[in-house]
Amino acid sequence: MIVHFIGAGPGAADLLTLRGRDLIAASPVCLYAGSLVPEGVLAHCPPGARIVNTARLSLDEIIAEIQDAAAKGLDVARLHSGDLSVWSAMGEQLQRLRALGIAYDVTPGVPAFAAAAASLGAELTLPGIAQSLVLTRLGGRASPMPEGERLAAFAATGATLALHLSIHRLAEIVAELTPFYGADCPVAVIWRASWPDQRVLRGTLADIEARMEPEIDRTALILVGRVLGAEGFERSRLYAPDYDRRYRPTGPAPRFPE
Repeated sequence: MIVHFIGAGPGAADLLTLRGRDLIAASPVCLYAGSLVPEGVLAHCPPGARIVNTARLSLDEIIAEIQDAAAKGLDVARLHSGDLSVWSAMGEQLQRLRALGIAYDVTPGVPAFAAAAASLGAELTLPGIAQSLVLTRLGGRASPMPEGERLAAFAATGATLALHLSIHRLAEIVAELTPFYGADCPVAVIWRASWPDQRVLRGTLADIEARMEPEIDRTALILVGRVLGAEGFERSRLYAPDYDRRYRPTGPAPRFPE
């Protein structure tokens, strides 16, 4: 018996890895975070599977479901939205499973920031503008931010920012970022990235608040940075005709001769 922790992607039911799909199809029990995981993903569950929405369950109740499956020798597909490596609460579940001696594995998923960037047709790292992407959030009731992880500290780097779980504090974000990025810095708010009802709002730090719409709520992601919509950026040397590289040796004395 094994528990398969699976990143179910950002929202579109077909943004699921082949491995994730196959593990779901082979698991007689499926526990899913119903507030964010699309029901279309559940179509891969085998006939007669026990399907449990964990949105209203406590950690103890979730572990009890897994223990019950373990006692019966049944594999479990544990679905979380996006990718499990950030803000999934997977860590506390794995801690409990290790203590119980229950085996598990982890299958990554398409993260929300990647789906948001795709909706914009944007590369979040452009030569000469930004070569780093910071995934962060503002502190909340469930998870306060460590003292060193202040938004201003990240902003001082000039990196592209992907702000999760913070749309309700947009005014605070704008006020804190404007001194570092400038009022004309591009901003995009992507609500329910990749879902059929996805909404994209574009603006700047100066006007994004005025562009907001009432239905844009907690499932929105905020992207901030000069890379958004940029045209005047340097070209990468990677594809330059005179750039000597392993798979395209160039010049009289290439570093990697054929």
